[in-house]
Amino acid sequence: MSEEQLSTILIGAIDRVVYRNEENEYCIAEFQIQKSREVITISGILPAVNCGENLKLMGEWNHHNQYGKQFKVLKFQSRLPSSVHGIRKYLGSGLIPGIGKVYADKIVDYFADKTFEVISHESGRLKEVPGIGAKRAKQIKIAWDKQQAIREIMLFLKTYGVTNAQCLKLVKTYGMEAKANIEANPYKLVEDIAGIGFKTADRIALNLGLPSNSEKRIHAGLLYTIQVLEEEGHTIFPEEQCLSHTAELLQLDLTTVAPFIHDLLAQKRLVRPEESKLQLKATEIREKEVAQSIRFICSAPSNLPAIHVDRALKWSQDQAGFQFANMQEQAIRNALENKFSILTGGPGTGKTTILSSIVKILKAKNARILLASPTGRAAQRLAESTNSYAQTIHRLLKFDPAEKKFTSNKEHPLKSDFIIIDESSMLDTKLAASLFQALPASSHLLLVGDVDQLPSVGCGNVLRDLIHSGFGKVTELNTVFRQKKESSIVSVAHAILANRIALPPSAKSVHQINPKTDIHYLPADTPEQCIEQIKELFNHRIPQKFGLHPIRQTQLIVPMHKGIAGIGNINLISQEILNPVAEKLQIGSNFYKKGDKVIQTRNNYDKNIFNGDVGYIQTLDTEDKTALIQFDNQKVEFEKSDFLDLQLAYSISVHKSQGSEYPLVIIPILKQHFMLLQKNLIYTAITRGKEKVILVGDSTAYAMAIKNTQSTDRKTHLVEKLHRHSQIPTVW
Repeated sequence: MSEEQLSTILIGAIDRVVYRNEENEYCIAEFQIQKSREVITISGILPAVNCGENLKLMGEWNHHNQYGKQFKVLKFQSRLPSSVHGIRKYLGSGLIPGIGKVYADKIVDYFADKTFEVISHESGRLKEVPGIGAKRAKQIKIAWDKQQAIREIMLFLKTYGVTNAQCLKLVKTYGMEAKANIEANPYKLVEDIAGIGFKTADRIALNLGLPSNSEKRIHAGLLYTIQVLEEEGHTIFPEEQCLSHTAELLQLDLTTVAPFIHDLLAQKRLVRPEESKLQLKATEIREKEVAQSIRFICSAPSNLPAIHVDRALKWSQDQAGFQFANMQEQAIRNALENKFSILTGGPGTGKTTILSSIVKILKAKNARILLASPTGRAAQRLAESTNSYAQTIHRLLKFDPAEKKFTSNKEHPLKSDFIIIDESSMLDTKLAASLFQALPASSHLLLVGDVDQLPSVGCGNVLRDLIHSGFGKVTELNTVFRQKKESSIVSVAHAILANRIALPPSAKSVHQINPKTDIHYLPADTPEQCIEQIKELFNHRIPQKFGLHPIRQTQLIVPMHKGIAGIGNINLISQEILNPVAEKLQIGSNFYKKGDKVIQTRNNYDKNIFNGDVGYIQTLDTEDKTALIQFDNQKVEFEKSDFLDLQLAYSISVHKSQGSEYPLVIIPILKQHFMLLQKNLIYTAITRGKEKVILVGDSTAYAMAIKNTQSTDRKTHLVEKLHRHSQIPTVW
């Protein structure tokens, strides 16, 4: 829209910022018109505007029902304030770290209308101001330059849907060259900036004038298509499918797109592991690393001290005080007699007994043992069940942020005779490659997991592929032992695996729930009814009747993110009921309070916290926008930008719950969740409950999930790589 088409143009300065949404930069402010000195209310998308700033506004007047007359900004131009009053207000707004109102007054009193020129071009002179030393002067200059870079990028990208948070990441990644890098190749944003997808980069590129059939665009489109398929879990893809999806995405002819596959193959960004099949080069390397590591372990001699397995089994049973079942004995024998073994089975089948016995035998022989799991909660459970130290895989491998790699690797392997990895169904190709490469060839490897759970979030199906490969010795447990404790949770879980729709005992209302029964179904036909049932549970049943803490001992596990009964809304409702603290910190559209239960959504190696780690906010500073968060045994300081990788965790997804157990699990399940209702999803959610499970929702939706046995088979190439140029090793 041109300036001529806009009904009104106003010139003046920002007097006060009333409200700002930091996620989309929507702003409400008081604005003083230059000519009349009248103060009005303005609203619109105004990235990074601050008090004292001079603006030329283009837009139109409208009337807000609650706040009256406002000026809706459709377009604006900005320049730094030139008057001493405006400069003082701008600097004193807290925009620049290191300059509050006191220092703003000192600097402006000293340099007057030359203040901005001094900070920009002669920042060393700031030391002339009483109270400002060399260190503070340098901090002010760095912060000033960064703010100017952010402003320039925000103004440049504001029409493309790039958020404030993403702009901050752009500046952090590219520095002062951010705008130049974007103009040179907008598609690099997809690779370099988390949260910026192909469609945003494509919109920027087309607006910058790049042709729709440009080489950069088609290359980026092909890679994006394959990455989307990888996000669905696959590691290998039919070439025809990749081409057709890319052509549709870019709205180009198939014949235009097809030749560019050869470029990516020549650049070794893609490979053809089989005729008419494509794979990302990085993924091919990781699958090869997994295959090579497993072959090495299987073929190398064991470093374990000599163990007489029959005697060890008898000793272990004497220690346990009961006779092991045949399959339990076989599982222990397989682990001790084979360099590589796999133990799989559902809840209640005795995996814990087996692991505890193996660890006791190895400890008695003074063997070096390492125990690990993909998540902190799973590692904690493993430690408790074996009475031994266990840790997450990331902590086991020790990531070096400076080098951006694990310090334990092929060149510097772990020191161990026997390694046990629990919850191995969560291993994706990338993590498995890093882990297996760090194992000494002489060590035994035991993978433990439940293949009927959801597969890994990342691409690949490592545990299932290794089971089907013929490498290693597999023990599959199928006899339930926990039935002696009358565990209805276990009974329902195994009914799901058998495709039987065995609805748990029903209670018409929260008040009819029997606290002595471990699994219940609460009817709720609509999302609204579901929410009301959850509120009743929090307000009445959980603390009074179950004797459980509604935050620390209870977990809502929800199939979908959006909607009334989605993760986002249930988190807000739970926060309101369970943590009614008035003071809150707004980051984007999210609000955080002291005492909140939160979850990390990205690996942060600098802070030693990882995707899926759950913490509790200990302290919160709403002025500085900082927090201290307790994650397991460590307290982590969070700055404003760190909150971008944080979410409330009163309710979490089924994937995020994997590897954890909770005293009480509440699972909303409605027909509105139909897109994600699958047997393995419900099975995984229910088996997270250690003492109690409450399903809240529609019995029809529950039946839909059990019936939906849609194959979770992922297209991978690991088995083929394992067998290529290799014989299946004999048992050691």
